[in-house]
Amino acid sequence: MTGITSVPWPRRQGVTVATWAAIGLVIVGCSSSSSSSSTGGSPSAPASTQSSKPLNIAYLSFAVENSYDAPMLAAAQAVASDSHATMKVFDANNNPQTQFSQLQDVINSGQYNGIIVQPIFGTGLLSLVKQAISKGIKVVNMDQILGPDLSTDAPQVPGLSANVTFVPTGIGTKLGTLVVQACKAKHLNPCKVGYLYDIKASALDVAIHGAFAKAIAADPGVKVVAQGQSFFSPTVGLTAVQTMLQANSSLNLIVGSDQGIEGGVQAVSAAHLTGKVILVGYGASAAALAGVASGAWYADVAQAPASEGRLAVQALVAALETGKTTGGVDPVAQLPDAGVVTKANVSQFTAEWPG
Repeated sequence: MTGITSVPWPRRQGVTVATWAAIGLVIVGCSSSSSSSSTGGSPSAPASTQSSKPLNIAYLSFAVENSYDAPMLAAAQAVASDSHATMKVFDANNNPQTQFSQLQDVINSGQYNGIIVQPIFGTGLLSLVKQAISKGIKVVNMDQILGPDLSTDAPQVPGLSANVTFVPTGIGTKLGTLVVQACKAKHLNPCKVGYLYDIKASALDVAIHGAFAKAIAADPGVKVVAQGQSFFSPTVGLTAVQTMLQANSSLNLIVGSDQGIEGGVQAVSAAHLTGKVILVGYGASAAALAGVASGAWYADVAQAPASEGRLAVQALVAALETGKTTGGVDPVAQLPDAGVVTKANVSQFTAEWPG
């Protein structure tokens, strides 16, 4: 799944590998140097869903036509409708320059008193978000980090009404911990791991991999011996895992985002290694939950896109109607076992996107 901070990256489809690689080279220069704790809160519904003034919301999506974003947008639209808010969707279609221009236009139009941003290039939107807030527009950030620190869901822009995001370094730590557990459970020493980046040059992947590397360092028997990139695509993931297996036929485990692992399942099957190569993913997609339930996947780390859409609009409506500031909200923090999905608890999870 698993910035510039943040690059949701087409979990998502419809963008070329070359485009994301180029963007990623820009992104990697923005590193995190500090962290802060999450408020862990969630927005409560306003006392009244009726406002004395119209609620006009601009929803800036990174790409509406992908399997991860669709349930997020649907949940956001449902809350907007229930709150009698008018919400217009702006589709950047995975293009950070388009998203920057859209946000400029939204601010300059004077038509909106609320904005939800789902950043492609999070630090690239900072100046505009600050400008919007200075004009009295309420802004909620959603899904991806808006700022340079990828280790926190705390707002990094003064005046931001809410920050509803997952924490990239948290994903990396959980993935690493699960890999160590899997290797021990299977009595593998050394345990030879294939690490599947999504977009290696992106700051999002830098953050996830950095936390992952720290977590597996606890067990010197766990070694990453192969790497590839999936670009959040099962098709690209299939090719990447095939290449890793051809070069390292003794691989014990593959770890990566759900889309990459979906491709990995096919590669492992084609190599007649089903059951012999452990699979660990992140995303909690329908494909992942089914894989964990069947035992084909060892474990997964959850993400919750529909919950993000719902919580983000609830927070924005509360800010518009009451002036309430919600703060940082990690939508997976309240999930069973902090969003770590295993065969023992998979029945407690509900997929919020297909994969």
